[in-house]
Amino acid sequence: MNLFDEFQWRGVVYDATDGTQQMLAKETISCYIGFDPTASSLHVGNLLPIMGLARLQRFGHSPIALVGGGTGMIGDPSGKSQERTLMSIGEIDANVRAMRGQLERFLDFETKPNAARMVNNADWLRTIGLLEFLRDTGKHFSVNLMMSRESVKRRLDEGLSFTEFSYQLLQAHDYLHLFRTLKCTLQMGGSDQWGNIVAGTDLIRRVENAKAHGLVMPLVTTSSGTKFGKTEAGTVWLSPERTSERDFYQFWFNTDDRDVIKYLKFFTWLDRAEIESLERGLESDPAARTAQRRLADEVTRTVHGDAALTRVQADAALRFGGATTAESLQQVAPTASISAAKLSSGLAATELLVLAGLAKSKSEAFRLIEQGGVSINDAAVTDPRAAVTLEQALGNRFKVARGRRSVAVVEVDP
Repeated sequence: MNLFDEFQWRGVVYDATDGTQQMLAKETISCYIGFDPTASSLHVGNLLPIMGLARLQRFGHSPIALVGGGTGMIGDPSGKSQERTLMSIGEIDANVRAMRGQLERFLDFETKPNAARMVNNADWLRTIGLLEFLRDTGKHFSVNLMMSRESVKRRLDEGLSFTEFSYQLLQAHDYLHLFRTLKCTLQMGGSDQWGNIVAGTDLIRRVENAKAHGLVMPLVTTSSGTKFGKTEAGTVWLSPERTSERDFYQFWFNTDDRDVIKYLKFFTWLDRAEIESLERGLESDPAARTAQRRLADEVTRTVHGDAALTRVQADAALRFGGATTAESLQQVAPTASISAAKLSSGLAATELLVLAGLAKSKSEAFRLIEQGGVSINDAAVTDPRAAVTLEQALGNRFKVARGRRSVAVVEVDP
């Protein structure tokens, strides 16, 4: 099986230029995907193209991750209903630096003969002169054709600045630059990038009299109609500083039955046999959520590593079932901490509930305990005046629960 066949069974080929399938079956090539440095972290919406580059590398090809330190100063209008707020150069450069560490979770930049490269189009776009760019690149573009691009047509009613209108010229210039300097003959991206990618292949054909290719992947959607990668708390980021490991894991575990097999194909390394087995399990026992659990495990491991997966699995067990032990509590990141001295003469259970963030005040904690459903280390608390002592800790931690799912871990400091 070649790379194109792999992409096809996983459902990630939305469209491709003529000859792409044959090229990937016969040649070893370099391919790039562009990433806009619009934030300090990549997000789950970037995962499909990132996995595309990672699969490409595993099939022996050379991946190039292009970060838009230059084009980020303009903003891609594709898929946007209004013009982006322009960022400062300092903000853009800081975001570019943050991307490298995240991409290293997926791509080998060091050891393989086909080691990945990360390039920044600021290196050539920020220094190019306007007249030089218009003469050498702009003259090859038809305004009529540019106006027919879907990304442009959708924006004409709302308004499109010349700045964003020129974006496709810059992206085409990037492709030409990488073709010349790194022998890059394939650009991949989301389906909303089709017009920009074809503009690049056309430019290479006109200027270099050579053939280059494009392949676009589907934009990820959810069957429920909600935007992929969005939750009530907002965007799901790859950085644990912006989306906690627990929330990241839960996002994937909450995947709709109608989407989970598609996402297993898109976002994991599982092979066809494993995914088909999970699909049969989903059909026979959907309540078990085995496919969702495997999806959450695999993506969390890939993005955050084995240690993070162990932590979130322990956290999930703590919240949704399983015995509470000193060992299990050690795997969970504490919500709060308390000094051992404060526990020496006993601490009111209401205070521990407030400290854990499960009640806003002692009076609210008092009412919650009276109503039932509060527990400490799985032991029900029925008396709001009860005292919690150091001897009740498991190891050096307390599991404090309000109901079945609101759970916190409080660590005891020496």
